[in-house]
Parts: sequence; C-alpha cells; structure tokens
Amino acid sequence: MSATNPRFDYLLRLGDDALILGQRLGEWCGHAPTLEVDLSLANVALDLIGQATLFLELAGEAEGAGRDADRLAFHRDALAYRNCLMAEQPNGDFAQTIARQLLFSNHYELLLGALAGSSDPRIAGIAAKAVKEVRYHFELASDWVIRLGDGTDESRARMKAGLDWHWRFVEELFQMDAVEQGLADEGVAADRSALRPAFDARLKAVLDEAGIPLPALPRAVTGGRSGHHSEHLGHLLAVMQHLPLRYPDARW
Repeated sequence: MSATNPRFDYLLRLGDDALILGQRLGEWCGHAPTLEVDLSLANVALDLIGQATLFLELAGEAEGAGRDADRLAFHRDALAYRNCLMAEQPNGDFAQTIARQLLFSNHYELLLGALAGSSDPRIAGIAAKAVKEVRYHFELASDWVIRLGDGTDESRARMKAGLDWHWRFVEELFQMDAVEQGLADEGVAADRSALRPAFDARLKAVLDEAGIPLPALPRAVTGGRSGHHSEHLGHLLAVMQHLPLRYPDARW
C-alpha cells in the first residue's frame, strides 16, 4: 500500500489515529468519575471522530477506489489500520486515560500545527481547524495530570503508573519512514522527528508542575503504522464495526 500510494497511506495514519482514540474515549460515556468529566471526554471523542472523518474522506479520494470515510472506518480488518499503538491501548483507570491523552494531544497539537503549513491546501485547512480543538484537549489533560499528581498519594501513584504504561509507545509518534519522509520532502507531510524537542519541553513543564518524574526509558514498541497491532485493536473493532458489518446497506 505505502509503496504504491503514499498519500493514501499517510492520510490513513492521520485518520486512524483520531478515529481509534475517539472510539476509545467514547467508552467512558456514562462511566467517567463526574458528569463534567463525562461530558469533557465525550466532547474530545467527538472532536477526534470529526477530524477522522475529514482525513479519511481525503484518503478515500486519494485511493480512488470508491471508498468514503464510512467505508474506510467500518469495513477494514485490523491489519489494514495504520493508527499508532498508543491510540488503541485500553483505557485502564481514569489516570491511565488522562496519561494517554496528555502524551497523544501534546504530539498531535504540534503535528497539526506543522500540517497547517502543508503544501496540500485541503490537509492544511483540516489541520488549521483541528489544531484549535486539540489545543483544548492538551490543556484538559494537562490540568488533570497536575491535579492528580499534586493530589493524594493514591492519585499520584495512579498518574505515574498511567504514564509508565504509555511511555513505551511514545517513540512511534515521532518515527519517519519512507512514506512520510517522501511526502515531507514534497511539503505535504510534517517531519515528525523535528517535533520531539517541543514535545519533550512541554511535557516536562506539565510533569514538573505535577511533581511527577519522567518515566524511565523502556524498549520502544512500534508497528502500528505498518499494520502490526496489539490484540486490543481487534477487540475495539469488534464493537465499533458490529452494526455496519451486520447491516452493510443500512443508512442512518
């Protein structure tokens, strides 16, 4: 796929990241610690799924096979998804979810900011709008990390454990392969690796205020961009795709 149509593959990566994380956050609906948090996480999920729709529509056009955003979202098997591994991880407790949101949103806001200058005007337009939404996602996660880190011994321990869980997936967010490097050279894609210093500085500022040390560096776990996923994605897709696969001709 990536060798024959790099633009399609890249747009899938952008769309799938937002789609899968949006689906994960939607699992909190009705289960969050407070009504306010329930609404906040639902709104973040809706923002991400809206962004996914736009990127997957472009992906369908780039593919030229007649598949729209809905077809791409609901009618692929796990091996065809290109999301990062962090997005598909289980929610765990509230602290683990917030840790993932902090790390992902920190990276994603920087990426969208860079993509707002893409030579592809449609990618640039989506990114320029989405970056404003993701800035709020990062601020929301940062506030909660600080509150939990600066709270009780229990909340601090849980926040630290959540960051430790997701830290092994951070490296994948900044990987550049031939697909992305070629598009970055054309000005279409962003150079993810160039975003790492800003990511580290912003993360350190939040964790310093929370009183939480940076996690130890584990062995990086990668593979999502090439379709090598954890078992968690299969379980997520079984729920997400249940109705569209059972009723493929349904129109809502």
